[in-house]
Amino acid sequence: MASDESLTALKILMIGPSGAGKSALLIRYCDDQFDSESSTATIGVDFKRKKLSVHGKAYQLFLLDTAGQERFRTLSNSYYRGAHGVILVYDISNRQSFQAMERWFEEAESNAIPGAIMYLVGSKLDKAASSRVVEYTEGEQLAARHGAGFCEVSSKTRENVRKPFVEIVDKIVKSPELLAATSRQTGAVTVTGSEGAGWSSCAC
Repeated sequence: MASDESLTALKILMIGPSGAGKSALLIRYCDDQFDSESSTATIGVDFKRKKLSVHGKAYQLFLLDTAGQERFRTLSNSYYRGAHGVILVYDISNRQSFQAMERWFEEAESNAIPGAIMYLVGSKLDKAASSRVVEYTEGEQLAARHGAGFCEVSSKTRENVRKPFVEIVDKIVKSPELLAATSRQTGAVTVTGSEGAGWSSCAC
């Protein structure tokens, strides 16, 4: 079996407004944990890694969870360098977070490498019956306008949590031009720390 160090490394950025559910999604996907009481905003950028197999091949995902607050915008922009994909997250129970998605798409398309894969996620699907204000078709149509993948997820119930990561990686690995371009831009990426929640030699 290949060691973690020999796996193809894929860098994926998670962006969206503060409170949209980015951190909850990442923690549920990587650690299978959900804290309903936690509302602490991400400060700057958090990192996690996760091995994922697609079509029988394993990849090492480096997942960057960025702060949504305006004061961290410049910091977040620097992390687009070398990203293979961008997951944009909004809250289906918050109309304002969805309306902000056009600006987030504009930022991603301006800063990411040409050809980087975009994927839109509507979070907090568990609230669909009680407090949904953004319809599934609205998210689907927005994603289609930007050539992005789309799904809705619930970090609370685990519904569809794995789907955006599997689907974005599937699109990334089917784009050899993207893999080559990001490799030239960043060089080798290695893992640090016993839990792997970090980067070394990162040209971010």
